[in-house]
Amino acid sequence: MAHRTLAVFFIFCGAFFCHTIQAATPLWPGNAKVAVSLSYDDALASQLDNAIPALDKYGIKASFYPILSSPVLAARLDEWRKAALSGHELGNHTLFHPCSTSQPGRDWVLPHNNLDKYTLVRIQEEVNTANAFLKAIDGRTLRTYTPPCLDAQVADGNYLDAIAKDFVAIKTGENFPKGFSVLLMPDGHDGKALINYVKKNAKKAKLIHILFHGVGGDHLSVMPEAHEQLLKYLSDNRDIYWTDTYINIMTHLNKANP
Repeated sequence: MAHRTLAVFFIFCGAFFCHTIQAATPLWPGNAKVAVSLSYDDALASQLDNAIPALDKYGIKASFYPILSSPVLAARLDEWRKAALSGHELGNHTLFHPCSTSQPGRDWVLPHNNLDKYTLVRIQEEVNTANAFLKAIDGRTLRTYTPPCLDAQVADGNYLDAIAKDFVAIKTGENFPKGFSVLLMPDGHDGKALINYVKKNAKKAKLIHILFHGVGGDHLSVMPEAHEQLLKYLSDNRDIYWTDTYINIMTHLNKANP
């Protein structure tokens, strides 16, 4: 997946966020000024080896979006289950990670995983099967969803509209009210750059979402030291930042604005 910075759109209700921004009561628990969602895509070995131990060291809960056909998931299933039982989120990221080959930089997408050739029925079946697989791992029924490559279109329409009812929230890169949320997909960023990104956007956004892949290995990677510097900064400044799983953040917003 190419490195890019994107806005985040919560699929179910744009007007909801306008109401939230204007609310007189504090938006986040503990009067925190900004929520931070740390997530990790694709079920990578470096996430088990480096990211989760660091998160646990600082008492920070994060969201993991595994490709459910990943050999790392199958080979280390007990470790993923342990992470879920300890409070980390396992979200839906499909079985096979289909992406659109019509988008630039997608030469790596295999022909049978070309989202452009999927139908609404096919992607819905894959997403539903992924939910069942995840329930078998952690026993949970409520999920959030991250579209692979943040793509939304299949051959016969926008599939996110079709699956929205099955999730607490879906994140994508389109149509979010300006200024509420930002997303960074790190690729080689050092600790200072990660922290500066958080500091800069805390002045204007209400939610900062950082979507990692590799931590000390794999693809779109950052060094473990950089990752841990960010975690320490967030841990040391809990009065400013509420860092939690994506599902907890979105559940909080839903309860605050029924």
